[in-house]
Amino acid sequence: MMKAAVFYGEKDLRIEEIEIPKPGCGEVLLKVHACGVCGTDVHIYEGDEGAAKSPAGTVLGHEFSGEIVEVGKGVTRLKAGDRVCVDPNKLCGKCEYCLSGIGHFCENMVGIGTTVNGGFAEYCVIPQEQAYVISDNLTFEEAAMAEPVACCLHGIDLCEIHPGDTVAVFGMGMIGLLMMQLARISGAAKIIAIEPVEVKRNQALQLGADLVIDPINEDIKEVLAANNIGRVNTVIECVGRIDSMKQAMEIAGKKSVVMLFGLTRPQEELPVKPFDLFRKEITLKASFINPYTQQRAVALIESGNIDVKSMISNRLPLGELEKVLGDSAMRSQGKIIINL
Repeated sequence: MMKAAVFYGEKDLRIEEIEIPKPGCGEVLLKVHACGVCGTDVHIYEGDEGAAKSPAGTVLGHEFSGEIVEVGKGVTRLKAGDRVCVDPNKLCGKCEYCLSGIGHFCENMVGIGTTVNGGFAEYCVIPQEQAYVISDNLTFEEAAMAEPVACCLHGIDLCEIHPGDTVAVFGMGMIGLLMMQLARISGAAKIIAIEPVEVKRNQALQLGADLVIDPINEDIKEVLAANNIGRVNTVIECVGRIDSMKQAMEIAGKKSVVMLFGLTRPQEELPVKPFDLFRKEITLKASFINPYTQQRAVALIESGNIDVKSMISNRLPLGELEKVLGDSAMRSQGKIIINL
């Protein structure tokens, strides 16, 4: 038997003893070491839909890593003892979207930790193709961050950042801090971090922001003007709030890209003035999950060119998970890792 966090419905998550699964053909059994708490987990816990609906009885957790302890028949690429992280989105490879090279819209996608049992458990069975081997130099906590880095990589690719560009990022949670670092790697010459929490603004400065702005107590446009910031080429919204999305479009320069990366509640609507898009020729974009970017994420983390370790604020046991999901103040301090 093993301990697992089982989701039954809105604000109903139970730590239960369930059977340790057995790997089938083409599958491996992973002893989970670290699993990150994601905004999607919060949405699911609160009764909202994430990338897909989570059935009652599902073990949550999709940002995780661990050690393979058993392999099923037909597994050739992996062996017991391998240290791996997990891409939780398994594509069918047969539907129209998969065959068109945009498999992240797969009509039959399996989401490990969202539609089937995931990493908030002592053990998890995964298909061998969803496991990515990590080096001994990488900690399991860092490896668990590969999934959010992979999602951010897809988003940053869509931002079309060019060397010398000016990029503004709203929200200095983990995703915003990752986006900021990826923007720098992509060639941004100036990076503006917009965040109301002082501790997070300071962290943004430590990770390379050129300018930080408090959107509550400062006028964003006035601060930009006072610091001789002209055209903002790309604005990335990582908060998931309608007000910051509106601000993102307001400060975007002409012929710019505005990336709405933050996840809102499904029913929320964003008022847009088409004339403003027209007169500045803004390209408004969104980004959905992590297609084909997991290996790049692992390589970036292992290279040391992106820092994921400094944004981990707390490490907690599985029994504390529901408290984390229900406490926004605790989550606001940074990334929380569940150690198993």
